[in-house]
Amino acid sequence: MQEPPRSGTTPGLPSVAPGANLRATTFATLPGWGNDDLRQVLPAFLTSCTTQARKSDWKEPCAIAAGLDGGDERAIRTFFQSFFTPYQVVNADGSDNGLVTGYYEPLLKGSRKRGGSYQTPIYRAPDDLITVDLASIYPELKGLRLRGRLVGNKVLPYPSRAELDKSGVLAGKEILWVDDPIDAFFLQVQGSGRVQMNDGSSIVRVAYADQNGYPYRSIGRYLVDKGELTLAQASAQGIKGWLAANPGRQQELLNANPSYVFFKEEKVLDPSKGPKGAQGVPLTPMRSIAVDPQFVPLGTPVFLATTQPNNNAPLQQLVVAQDTGGAIKGAVRADFFWGFGNEAGDKAGKMKQRGMMWLLLPKVAAAR
Repeated sequence: MQEPPRSGTTPGLPSVAPGANLRATTFATLPGWGNDDLRQVLPAFLTSCTTQARKSDWKEPCAIAAGLDGGDERAIRTFFQSFFTPYQVVNADGSDNGLVTGYYEPLLKGSRKRGGSYQTPIYRAPDDLITVDLASIYPELKGLRLRGRLVGNKVLPYPSRAELDKSGVLAGKEILWVDDPIDAFFLQVQGSGRVQMNDGSSIVRVAYADQNGYPYRSIGRYLVDKGELTLAQASAQGIKGWLAANPGRQQELLNANPSYVFFKEEKVLDPSKGPKGAQGVPLTPMRSIAVDPQFVPLGTPVFLATTQPNNNAPLQQLVVAQDTGGAIKGAVRADFFWGFGNEAGDKAGKMKQRGMMWLLLPKVAAAR
């Protein structure tokens, strides 16, 4: 679990990418930079500034951005080009492209009480789940955490998904009940969602609270390895279709992913905003991405050059790294937040594209 040496980082810049390289470049080299409507990314950037402004390198850019006219695209473009330098992210093997997937915030149907079709629980984090911040013991392990349970004077692994489902140890930790076990599983994959209560009175958000410590394993990959689906068929839609045709193997498939996510209930204060990401700020549809924070610092603007789901139409725009994910590992690796609802879910489920990434770092850091 130890981080590799930071030998691949660019001299004079903040530690960014262990095992990866950053290549300084210009905005003119960014494909599609001139076509992006930067008015759409400013709100996401300002949201990140609520935490980034505490850092010396970001204080001035965030202060200037706060005074921009949000409707003046030219002024916003001038701001980014004046205060930032783009650095292309390159993998440790020298390649400059990687996988770009998508995620979204689903809508489920739920009830406060178990009954009828509402038989699948959404759980809060159990009391005996402990998290050890490894950086407090080994500073070189910054960003890595160990999860488990205390038995006597030893920290042991927390039960896997299969063990949790079989043992019933989570009884009494239910937040609410939903009507579809497959939707509940994909809620854990997405990390957050909204639930329409069965009395029609409200929509609540169930947001990520914690996780049992096991790495995420793709059930789509499991089906591909078993010869049940081709790689092209292993989208969320393809998996749901396979489950509909093989209901007797549902638990086998779900248990292929030992990771288990716990939630907390939140009010939906602004329906246009997404859930809070790992940076602690609300996500902005189509302008927020999840990254591997060992390579891309949270809060950093990232120019992403990829393509639309299942086709070659360009998707080239400035986004902000505001979230992380269990399956998001590596330097050139991003998960694109599409937003809320079925249309966003359709795009997210089909997105498995190649892409390139450029970090926008404050010029003051490069000058130093």
